[in-house]
Amino acid sequence: MRVSTRVRYGTRALVDIAEHHGNGPVCLRDIARRQKVSQPYLEQLILLLKAAGLVRSIRGARGGFVLARDPAEISMIEVMTTLGWESEVVDCVGDPGSCSRAGACGMRDFWCRLSDAVSKVVGSTTLADLMQEQAETSNSHCRPGYRRVGC
Repeated sequence: MRVSTRVRYGTRALVDIAEHHGNGPVCLRDIARRQKVSQPYLEQLILLLKAAGLVRSIRGARGGFVLARDPAEISMIEVMTTLGWESEVVDCVGDPGSCSRAGACGMRDFWCRLSDAVSKVVGSTTLADLMQEQAETSNSHCRPGYRRVGC
């Protein structure tokens, strides 16, 4: 299973905004610079996050984006599905009719368990959790067996 660039970049942008939670709006230009994402592409992602009620915009010279809710209240499953992520690792998990073998396929049970495990991790992780992990991880060293947010 691969996570799309849209989901990865959108999540990085949201973590960036969350790291400034309570300190006022974050300018899109600054997010793009820090996250090394093109500003036009980031604008598309922020619009999705705004439409989902995850961020809100503040107008004016010192405007930008802020979280619409506390980071501990924002589930990563909400973020990732907003950005287009699908938890099913293969089509037959979400749509058994997509495969003529689905009813008699032992592999489908495995794919369902795998999809459920991934969804459980994503559903039990909040934006605050990612902020904590980001704070505990230096920019140059990842914990063994894990990769930094946005790696």
